[in-house]
Amino acid sequence: MVDIKEINVERLEVAASMLKAMAHPMRIAILKHLEGGKKLTVTEIHELLKIEQSTTSHHLGILRDKGVLCSKREGKNTYYYLRYNILSQIVDCLETCTCD
Repeated sequence: MVDIKEINVERLEVAASMLKAMAHPMRIAILKHLEGGKKLTVTEIHELLKIEQSTTSHHLGILRDKGVLCSKREGKNTYYYLRYNILSQIVDCLETCTCD
């Protein structure tokens, strides 16, 4: 049983915010493409998902702002990657839970 004193409300709020950001089909697809330590640019992601680059940038911004993704600028390109590789386990769990 969890002792109520052990619950850190701030951490729970951050976790809930991250989960809300992930809760979109395109964002889940983005996370799937970034599994395994992959780093991809907006262009690479929008080509993989076959969606507009502006839409891709919008989704990446939300994921980055909520702490799900990090970005690193290298020359003219900005690469996006999972802040915590363990987040891919959430995506895997969703895939498993939605199978018939």
